[in-house]
Parts: sequence; C-alpha cells; structure tokens
Amino acid sequence: MIRRQFSRRAFSSGGLCAGLLMGTPAVAQSGSLKVRLDWTPWGVHGAIHLAQAKGWVERAGLIVQVQDGSGSAATVQLLGGSSEFDIGHASLATMMVARSKGLPVKAHAIFFRQGDIGCFVPKGGGISRPADLRGKKIVYTAGSLEAPFIDTFLAAGGLRRSDVDLVAVNAASKAATYVSGQADAALSTIPFFVPTVAASRPSDAIRFAEYGLLMPGYGFLAQEQTLKGPKREAIAKYGSIIAASWKYIYAGHQDEAVEAIISQRPHARLDRNVLRGQIESLQDYLDTPMGMTLPLGVIAVEDWDIAIRTLAAVGLVDATSKGTDYTEANLVTFVELNASRL
Repeated sequence: MIRRQFSRRAFSSGGLCAGLLMGTPAVAQSGSLKVRLDWTPWGVHGAIHLAQAKGWVERAGLIVQVQDGSGSAATVQLLGGSSEFDIGHASLATMMVARSKGLPVKAHAIFFRQGDIGCFVPKGGGISRPADLRGKKIVYTAGSLEAPFIDTFLAAGGLRRSDVDLVAVNAASKAATYVSGQADAALSTIPFFVPTVAASRPSDAIRFAEYGLLMPGYGFLAQEQTLKGPKREAIAKYGSIIAASWKYIYAGHQDEAVEAIISQRPHARLDRNVLRGQIESLQDYLDTPMGMTLPLGVIAVEDWDIAIRTLAAVGLVDATSKGTDYTEANLVTFVELNASRL
C-alpha cells in the first residue's frame, strides 16, 4: 500500500509561508466572492474556515461568503451552469469529467494533489489488496466518482464483478451500512470516511491510486469567463490565502482548524476527533503523484496529463485532451499570514 509521502517539499522556501500579512484591517475591500463547498462540513474545509476565523481573508481586502454543498458533482454543475458562485471547492477529477462534457469550468488552485478514492475495510480483517475482496460484500454509490473504476480496481486483483457482491447505496447511508456490519467493504473518499467510522468500526484503506488510478484531489474551480473577468485578482488572492492556511495548519496547528470549523458551523453537531482525523488523513494527499517540488496550491500540469489517461481509459474524458485544457495556472502566489489572530 502507498505510505504517507507528505514531505517538506510542499513547504519549501519558495512556497507559501505564515508570517505577517501586509496591510491593516482598514484596507479597502478589493473583492467580493461567493464560494460553494463540496459537501457539508468536514476536515477538507479546515483552511477555508481557519482563514475566515483568523481574519486573513478580511485583512486581504476580501469579502467572502462560504456556502456548504451537497456533493462535488452538484458543486461543479452549479459553478458551470450559473453565475451564482464565483468559486467552487470540489473534487477536481469530477471537474475534469464535467468540463469534458462541455461545462466551461477550470481548476485554478489545488490543495490535495492526489485522488482520495479507495476501498475501506475493517482493520485486522485480512483484506489488504483487491484480490482479498473475493466473495465480499462491497457497498458503493452509483453515479459517484468511484463507480467507473470498480472493474479496473477489481481486475488488479484478478477479480470480476461476479466474484464479489456489489451493492449500490446512496451516499448518505453508505457509512451507516458499513458500520452496522451489513457490508465487508465500502468504496468512497478515504479521508472522509475512515475517520468517520473509526470509533465504531476501525478501518484501513486501499487506495485506487496504488493500482494506477491517478487523478487530482480537492481544490478550487471557476468558470472560464470568471477567471478572465474583473474578479480574477480577488480569486487569485483568495486561492493563495487558502494555500497558505493549509501550510499553517500542517505546521502543527490542526486543532485550530478543527475549532474554526466547529465555531463557524455550530449547528452541525461535529465531532472534534473525527475532524482532526480527517485533517490528519488528508495530509497524505498533498504531494504531486510525480513527486515534483511545488508550493501548496500550485497546479502541476504534468499531473493532469496523467489523470487524463486514467479518466480516458473508462471513457470519462477525451484521450486527446491536455492538462492545460482543464487548468488555469499561475493564480496561486506567495502570501504571508498573521499567525497570531484567531
């Protein structure tokens, strides 16, 4: 299995740092942005909420409204089909599929460069590779990002669908079905689900990426016309702040991110341990699959060329497309943050 590959590369001296944000609280507002998240509150939103709580967004001269989502696919569709939101936070592999179908969206910042889809299984249950799933009951969600890759994943273990018991369930009930013991394994977003079920059914994960299914993780996207319009500078500034916020979090401030999420979503009944576990788990997905040295947030087009091969193999994108077709580069830059304000 792939082990944690997170390193100091993402925090290189040429990257984003936490120090003192230039300017004063009285800086004139230079941009107003509406952001749609991928889902209801979870660890992947840590940097977004912390940047608000610390005052980093306000001090940069931005007014940002953040709204929870109902799935990456819904967020991408909303961004591509209307002007209600300026920025979407979602699985960028999902964005690639939507763009290939004609939605005019592009990624402009990426915070987790490795895809996080995989299979989670009971810890100590003797399942550590696809071949071990023979005869097992596996739950998944039809229409989700994992669904098109099931055959390829099983084939890596010499299996076909007929060798396992595949059961489609809706996304909202997947964790409950698995925790109750009604399934031997589940396919989903690893950093979200493994910490969520940890207390009830401690689990390990088998990453799709370990078997060549490489695709981008979570980041920001926007409509092409928005990225070329008057809000381009504000969008670039905000993406840079969130990248720097993630750097600050992984410099030992995970608990601050947890508290920021809880304080800004007080009615969500969030579990601190689950949020902390999700943030810790996400750290495994920071580096580029190719191991390139890049600051957090910066897009590595070469990674997207690899993702095209993965997605094209199951008919989700055009095999002749290029990474530059899906990305707007050079919008994440160096910023300094005032780490003391909370």
